[in-house]
Amino acid sequence: MSLHSVGISNFTCPVRIPEKNGGIQQTVATINLLAQLPRERIESCVSVMTALLDEYLPDIHSGIFPELLARVRSRLQADEVCVEMRFPYFIAKKAPVTGTVSLMEYQCVFAADSKTEQEPHLTVVVPITTLCPCSKEISEMGAHNQRAEVTLTLRPLTMIWLEDLIALVEGCGSSEIYALLKRPDEKFVTEQAYAQPMFVEDVVRKVAQKAMAHPAIAWFSVGVESFESIHKHSAYAFVDSRDLLRPATT
Repeated sequence: MSLHSVGISNFTCPVRIPEKNGGIQQTVATINLLAQLPRERIESCVSVMTALLDEYLPDIHSGIFPELLARVRSRLQADEVCVEMRFPYFIAKKAPVTGTVSLMEYQCVFAADSKTEQEPHLTVVVPITTLCPCSKEISEMGAHNQRAEVTLTLRPLTMIWLEDLIALVEGCGSSEIYALLKRPDEKFVTEQAYAQPMFVEDVVRKVAQKAMAHPAIAWFSVGVESFESIHKHSAYAFVDSRDLLRPATT
């Protein structure tokens, strides 16, 4: 029986990620490494993959993916190999009024396969605030708002810093989210969100417009999930840039 993919999942290891300011951030990544093996290939791939990953520690990053994929493919005589690396990335963020600094965590993913020689796909998951336009319009006092998550995945044409992608997304909600706020900051973000009500559809469109205008982004998808504060369910919207570029049919 031929198997589509075999490999290792949830391989956890320390990694070092380059920062835009020139520093290096140490974090912990979870790696999935999978291969499509010929039917006649019966050797276990786990020991091969684990040994190769160990050779790159602690400097596993997207820059070594082409070499890693080529070596795995050669050692296992695989038809195709793909790798995905998930990790938390931390940015020191200032509160909008008091300037209080705190660390914000963002989930990020690098993913690549041996079929292409393009830059690895990047994913950032960015929390924002959305305030409901309907609630604001019909209510005499206040409006319900909630935390939302924007998942932006893209294929870059060249190097793009994680910090820049996160900033692109954070400017597309009703308000940004912070790890630590004092009272003057809470007042600011609450009033800012009230002044900028947005549905999840509005956020998706705004992120898509910025991504389409970015000269270093070849393809992207963006999904927004709003964890509704007055509903049992979430609100969700999604768009793929290939659909946006497709000619309309009559």
